[in-house]
Amino acid sequence: MPKQRKADLLLVMVTAFWGGSYYLSDLCLQEMPPMCLNAFRFLSAFLLLSMIFFKNVRRVNRITLKYSLYVGLALAGCYIFYGYAITRTSLSNAGFICALPVVFTPILDFFIHRTRPKRKLLFALLLCTVGLALMTLNEQFRPRSGDILSLGVALCYSVDLLLTEEAVRQPGLDPLTLGVCQLGVVGIITLAISFAIETPTLPHTPAVWGSALFLGIFCSGIAFVIQSVQQQYTSASHVGLIFTLEPVFSAAVAYLLAGEVLLPRGYLGAALMLLSLVLMETDWPRKRRNETAIHRKTL
Repeated sequence: MPKQRKADLLLVMVTAFWGGSYYLSDLCLQEMPPMCLNAFRFLSAFLLLSMIFFKNVRRVNRITLKYSLYVGLALAGCYIFYGYAITRTSLSNAGFICALPVVFTPILDFFIHRTRPKRKLLFALLLCTVGLALMTLNEQFRPRSGDILSLGVALCYSVDLLLTEEAVRQPGLDPLTLGVCQLGVVGIITLAISFAIETPTLPHTPAVWGSALFLGIFCSGIAFVIQSVQQQYTSASHVGLIFTLEPVFSAAVAYLLAGEVLLPRGYLGAALMLLSLVLMETDWPRKRRNETAIHRKTL
């Protein structure tokens, strides 16, 4: 299996974790304030992975620490917005709007690196944008406050993707250690904010304890390490498009566990988003023919 395809499949698994995290976060926020929950999930993930990958973390170098701080700051911004957005809109809406890195990432990439998107990506982005609009905008085109905060999540995460893509290309940088250390940065920042504006509280019930630990170990720890390690085999724009599956997963979990039902146009939007992902992951027949012709010429 090609490295890029393997990376994409692992990132789809990560996206499934994150799709379920909206419901789990909503459950945890019934007993924990937003920044406290973020601190709990990221610090628990950092401590666990630091023990597992102790040799890597112990040998962390300056370049890895520098980019861990950069990526961690962007990721902290993402989860600060996320912590308050999810309480001010529906789970489905939050999931769909938070998937907008698929739109923001190529735009930011163009302005920063002057990277012109390919035609296939542009068409996929168009399909995805239409799908997102069908799923999030109401008849009055009035977004909720949580919808607006969710845009902040998408923007910060686009910055995170681009920074991670740049980081994993740096000579001497260890992607695994980057993935672990960035969790500590987010945990420390959100813990400081929690002490400043909240009353930090641990979970009270077994259900919330289990949800909070799953968020920490799987949705934060394993997921962000996989992203950091595997993103070196693909592009930020490609990763952003794969993450459009996140709202589809979040809507499915919201329907099954919270009873949220989409309007018919919402399901049409989900179908368009899935189509955009399939389009991006499938090679064009013309491209394959050209590659075959080139190969024959070299024989």
